[in-house]
Amino acid sequence: MCRPVDRLAVNEIASPTISGKTRGPLGTLACVPIGVLAFDFDPYLRLGDGVVRWETIGVAVAIFAALVLAGIGARTMELRADDLIFIVLGIVPGAVIGGRLGYVLLHRSFFAANPGAILDPSIGSLELGLAVVGGALTGGVVAALLDSSIGRWFHISALPVLVALGAGKLALVLGGRDQGLPWDGSFATAFLGSGPWGSLAPDIPSHPSQVYEGFATLIVLVAMMGILALPGLRRPDGRAFLIALGLWAIVRFLVALTWRDPIVIGPLRAEQIIDLAILAGCVAGVAILVRRERPASQAAATG
Repeated sequence: MCRPVDRLAVNEIASPTISGKTRGPLGTLACVPIGVLAFDFDPYLRLGDGVVRWETIGVAVAIFAALVLAGIGARTMELRADDLIFIVLGIVPGAVIGGRLGYVLLHRSFFAANPGAILDPSIGSLELGLAVVGGALTGGVVAALLDSSIGRWFHISALPVLVALGAGKLALVLGGRDQGLPWDGSFATAFLGSGPWGSLAPDIPSHPSQVYEGFATLIVLVAMMGILALPGLRRPDGRAFLIALGLWAIVRFLVALTWRDPIVIGPLRAEQIIDLAILAGCVAGVAILVRRERPASQAAATG
């Protein structure tokens, strides 16, 4: 069994723009299997006259779970749990600025032609990789102002960040967001009905990129639980956070192979270049922390 696919929709996936959609000739492509994971539900929770998207609820639950886990970690490390509120507030501006910078880098040709759109929140969105980096930087500044234990705050944030990123990515399925390239494999997904869905041409079977990234991030979460059991990595100086962030960047780099974004340099998409930069920064950060630890250890051994 198969069904025809509108060539217009496929062209729109292959050549999306920020301000509109690139249209190609009408027609149909070869049939694709209809035995895909097809979702057809109302993406809104309706409560009387009010409505809220299910994906919004899912992301909120993911963030709440991450905050609870961070609060438990703060008490375990004898940090002030109420400081967590101020640190979270400090994360927001860095995440917004970093995320917007990342989005501009992803669509640099458009913003080069329309520089005034960079600061217009109604155009485009945010990029997740640099949003995490930016939020970590400004959150770290607030932690340093509140307490001298910035390393311990980064240490306890390693697992909560992965929870938020993994579960939050899976929640995007509820809004049909972040679909990948068209694909007719057995795990392809499609979103039917009127939606509205967050992906372009959602009814075309595609790679479930958001599912790939969500589950892979949760696998990194489990791996980090084991890594933190190692004596050398339990040191609360922030290296656990850098390792978690670096592993997540690797996951994102691999999942981006299925994205709809265009290739920009060699075989790489712009997101993959950002991921490599994040990974390099994490490796450098861990190396610096390890190097700083050695003199202290040697002095203790000889003192």
